[in-house]
Amino acid sequence: MEFCGAIDVGGTKIASALFTREGDISAERRTPIDKTGGDAAAAQVGREISALSEAASAAGGLVAAAGICVPGIAYSSSGKVWAPNIPGWDQYPLLKKIMGLSPRGTVPLVLESDRSAYVAGESWRGAAAGARDAVFLAVGTGIGAGIISDGRIIHGHEDIAGAVGWFGLDPAFKPEYASMGSFEAEASGNSLARKARELLARGRPSLMLGLAGGVLEAVTAEVVAEAARRDDTPAKEIVAEAVTYLAMGVANIVSILNPEVVVLGGGLFQAADIFLEPVRAEFRRWAQPLAARSVRIELTALGAAAGLYGCGRLAWQAVGRTTE
Repeated sequence: MEFCGAIDVGGTKIASALFTREGDISAERRTPIDKTGGDAAAAQVGREISALSEAASAAGGLVAAAGICVPGIAYSSSGKVWAPNIPGWDQYPLLKKIMGLSPRGTVPLVLESDRSAYVAGESWRGAAAGARDAVFLAVGTGIGAGIISDGRIIHGHEDIAGAVGWFGLDPAFKPEYASMGSFEAEASGNSLARKARELLARGRPSLMLGLAGGVLEAVTAEVVAEAARRDDTPAKEIVAEAVTYLAMGVANIVSILNPEVVVLGGGLFQAADIFLEPVRAEFRRWAQPLAARSVRIELTALGAAAGLYGCGRLAWQAVGRTTE
C-alpha cells in the first residue's frame, strides 16, 4: 500500500500527515517549530519525513513521495526557500539540507509555497474540488494568493506569482505601502488591528479597548470583529473599509484570471459572519461583469488543513498517481 506524505511548515508549528491516493488522512501530527530556525528547523522537517515513513510502514505500506510547503517563497529550480518568519531561511537550501540529513536517500520531495499548497488542497478535497481554474486568497497577518490555471499551479518567473498583497488599490501612497503593499496594508488582519489601535490612541470611544482588557496592544482583528458584532460604530467602520479593499482585491483577481472559484481563507475569514457576504456582494461593483457572473466566491472548506491537503495532492501528482 502506498501513501504520500505532507509537511506544512509554519512560523510556529510543523504539521504532517499521511494521505491515501483518494485523499484520506491515515496519520497526522503537529509539533512546535524550533524557533532558532536554520538547520535546526530543517532537521525537524527531516525527522517528520522519517516519522511519516515509519507510520506508513506500521500500516503495511510505504511513502511514495512527500510534499513540503513553507510560509514564503519556494524556489522550484534550486530547492531554496525564503520564509521570513523562520530565522535563517533566506535563500536557504532546504531540499539540499534535508537530503543531506538522510545520506542513504529519502523519498522524492516536492517543495511549494504555502499559498500554492492551499489552492492545491482546496481544488482536491475542498471548496474548489474539481476546478481547473481556482484561486485561494489567504488573508491573515499578510495577504497572498495561490493560483491554479488550466489545472496547473502558476509560479511566475521567479516563483513570486500570487503576491497580491502588493496590489495598488489606493493612489494616495502611504509609507506602510512601501514595506507590505497597498492591499495588505489596508485589509490584512494585522492592518485592521493597527487601524483600531490608532483610532483608540486618538481617544475614540469604542468597545474594542474593553474587549482587549484595557490593553491597547492587545487589540487584534478578532477584537475588531467581535466589537462589530456588538454594533460598535468604530469597529463597524474599520470592517466596512476592509470589506471595500477586500472586494477590490477579489475583483482584480477575478478580472485578471477569470477563475471558476475564489476560495477565501486565512485568519481574517475565521470571522466569516462579518466579512464573507459583504465581500461577495461588493466585489461585483469592481469586477469585469462576465467574469464576475460566472465565478463562485467560497469560504475555505479545509481551513488550517488546506496546506496539508495541498502537499499531499502535489506529492501524488509528482509520482503520477492521482485521482480527480
